[in-house]
Amino acid sequence: MSQTFRHPEILEFARRKGKVTVEDLAEHFGVTHQTIRRDLTDLAEAGRLERVHGGAVLPSGTTNIGYEERRSLNPGAKQSIARACAARIPNGISLFLNIGTSTEAVARELLHHENLMVVTNNMNVANILVANPTCEILVTGGQLRRADGALIGNLAAETIRQFKFDLAVIGCSALDRDGDLLDFDIREVSVSQTILRQSRKTFLVADHTKFARSAPARIASLSDVNVFFTDKALPSDLQSQCTNWGTEVVVSP
Repeated sequence: MSQTFRHPEILEFARRKGKVTVEDLAEHFGVTHQTIRRDLTDLAEAGRLERVHGGAVLPSGTTNIGYEERRSLNPGAKQSIARACAARIPNGISLFLNIGTSTEAVARELLHHENLMVVTNNMNVANILVANPTCEILVTGGQLRRADGALIGNLAAETIRQFKFDLAVIGCSALDRDGDLLDFDIREVSVSQTILRQSRKTFLVADHTKFARSAPARIASLSDVNVFFTDKALPSDLQSQCTNWGTEVVVSP
């Protein structure tokens, strides 16, 4: 059976069950796991599904997928993006790292940087950077979102307003064709907007899967970002916009 016939049936399974697995689909269609992984990748790049560990789920425009599932999405790309980002972060600066699995990847790449002062509303980032003995770590207050270790809400934003950062590294849940950065939780959005206002320079880290997703709340525009680190070239019209805005795009495949 060709992928032309498999794809609609895979989508129908996903609509009925909420999630499909590589193992079950390979057995159902009588093809290899590698073939099914290619099918799921094609459907994800078309925005029809979202890849998760071991399979795929239907994309949602109103709720985010689980934290552990997000951690398993594109780990190699996130590491490559994080390395490129960390290479542009000098020693001895004040730095904000916000919520997200991509910013956590950046934190891991900063373990050998020296004399950083890192402020974060991400408990996972703080725990990662404990291994860097020269890094001063400050954690904002805020409401703890147990699902992913995020600190959000007014108290987090108020803490951030006490600082002026040399650099902020942020992520987003989705990125549309107009260049708008999007997220699901309005409490997180207000914190991200405060981070942007309190930073002299901003880096965005986001892999190409964010272009296939949608979210309801707008954080900012790529025009508000100095450097965007990603793993695939942008659509030509958006790349032209970034050039006009003065937003540098760094592609790390």
